[in-house]
Amino acid sequence: MSSAARSVRIGVIGRGFGTRVVAPVFDETEGCEVVEAISARDASGVHQLCARTDVDLIAVHSPPFLHLEHVRLALEAGHAVLCDKPFGRSVAEAEAMVSLATDASALGLVNYQFRYGAARARLRALIGDGAIGEAEHLESSIFLAVTRVPVREYGWLFDAELGGGWINAGGSHTVDMFRWLFGDVAKARAAARTAIASRPDASGEMHPCTAEDGFSATLVSLSGVSATLDSSFASPVNLESRITVFGSDGVLEQRGERSVSLLRTDAEPEEHTFDVSDPAQAFRRWAAVVRQAVVDGGAEAGAATFADGLAAARVLEALRAGGDPLGAS
Repeated sequence: MSSAARSVRIGVIGRGFGTRVVAPVFDETEGCEVVEAISARDASGVHQLCARTDVDLIAVHSPPFLHLEHVRLALEAGHAVLCDKPFGRSVAEAEAMVSLATDASALGLVNYQFRYGAARARLRALIGDGAIGEAEHLESSIFLAVTRVPVREYGWLFDAELGGGWINAGGSHTVDMFRWLFGDVAKARAAARTAIASRPDASGEMHPCTAEDGFSATLVSLSGVSATLDSSFASPVNLESRITVFGSDGVLEQRGERSVSLLRTDAEPEEHTFDVSDPAQAFRRWAAVVRQAVVDGGAEAGAATFADGLAAARVLEALRAGGDPLGAS
């Protein structure tokens, strides 16, 4: 059977993003078949799914405090793994998952699907083509109201011990973007903030939030590119995200997923626009890459692997601690 014809069978752990996006997109991807989707809290179901012999890939979309256990079960059963971000709760957990995959000689990928958004890919291509000369600085602004309007109930997302917080949930994607564009991070520093100090659970009982819902951070890559990141998922309103990259000869600005502008003093502005009618377009492209990686037994250049998850985990841990110099990832 040719690689193009081979069906990759996928088991999904997680009934949130896992069943809302991951399972249906994989089911719609040519050459993929979702065999089962299991709640991350169903320990028996997860064990049974990982023990199945008619599965090629386990997609782990459980909360971060369950990542290590679910990745371990999948790898020990001989499956390739796609793990959601953040890659575990700590550097120690990320290192453990990398070691498990290395020992099993298994394919391990991390769900940094926004690398495959059309606007993000064009931004990277323009930087690589030298459209703004030598890159010098990046600014990222992401303000979402998703946990404030309406107020989201208390859960693991607001518990630092369980891997919650916006540095992990949202900052993980931004850190990965910066590494993907400019290489490994040498320095990382952050100031966290919490706009909503306590939240009610499903029964109405209030709980203090031990994880941040916003942060401001600075990064510096080993190559000397700096970044300022300002972000929250407890904003009073949703604002369109912006990524601005300053270079020696010009500026690139990405607005949401809809456009990338190239601005230079010696030329007319150049506008690149994209169809944003499909909110899952980045994951659709990523799903096809994941499927091919399973068929080939290895990921294409640019696909996020467990090594990328570990590198990002080191940066995230420094940000959660307030900031420390980092070595090469």
